[in-house]
Amino acid sequence: MNIYSAISSNKTKTWLVMILFVLVVSTLVYVFSKALGFSALGMSGLALVLAGLMSIGSYYYSDKLVLATTGAKQIKKQDYPQYFRIVENLSIASGLPMPNVYIMDDPSPNAFATGRDPKHAVVCATTGLLSIMSEAELEGVIAHELSHIKNFDIRLMGIVAILVGFVAILSDIFIRMTFFSGDRDNRGSQIFLVLAIIFAILSPIAATLIQLAVSRKREFLADASGVLLTRYPEGLAQALEKLAKDHTAPRVASNATAHLFIENPFDNKKVKNFFTGLFNTHPPLEERIKILRSM
Repeated sequence: MNIYSAISSNKTKTWLVMILFVLVVSTLVYVFSKALGFSALGMSGLALVLAGLMSIGSYYYSDKLVLATTGAKQIKKQDYPQYFRIVENLSIASGLPMPNVYIMDDPSPNAFATGRDPKHAVVCATTGLLSIMSEAELEGVIAHELSHIKNFDIRLMGIVAILVGFVAILSDIFIRMTFFSGDRDNRGSQIFLVLAIIFAILSPIAATLIQLAVSRKREFLADASGVLLTRYPEGLAQALEKLAKDHTAPRVASNATAHLFIENPFDNKKVKNFFTGLFNTHPPLEERIKILRSM
């Protein structure tokens, strides 16, 4: 897959994910409403409208919600001169508009890009990343993130992050209403109740699989595109090696935003558990490093 076909594919996937989200939420609300004894058609109609608004809102505001979730703060050139200058220089070299530059106060080294298009983009690095990377390594990481912007990965990844979180919240609300509500006389049929519980358990997993539908190939493509920009594969390879060796637990990352980062925040970390390791949104760092060093 070349860069142009990747851009076209990501634009198409964005609309498909948004449509799929509307259908999934409407179906979930219908089943949940039947199980709880509410007007299923009325609630589904309301959910259809809400899901549509959420899809449109995630298109325009996913970057703001992601930044708010991570607690990232915008910086100026005098705050982190080297970091800002690298973003500035690589943006010029790639022909991209200068993105807004953010910092996330987190000792776990990582970085991500977000936004709906190159004209409305953000690059963010953690304080942990800036503290351990050399200039060449930081250039490799930033070039990788700018490639996500150029390839329109950021639009797709940002929207998926918001929609996955919404599905998880919807399922959590139903579970709480089911097990903590005192009035069980108005419940729907037992079949719908059982079906709704199954949906409530499986829907967050299905939402995570949608994250995985944002193919791992985008990471390989961003690695390759970043190397074309810096002309120095070893810089990014060494950066990925440092990320692989670091075991600092992230403070603010979540499963909903894990796919945004250059490295899965939960992979090989102290906080790793069954659920975070079950579905990995990134290819193995070792494989990425091997490919970079073969260039």
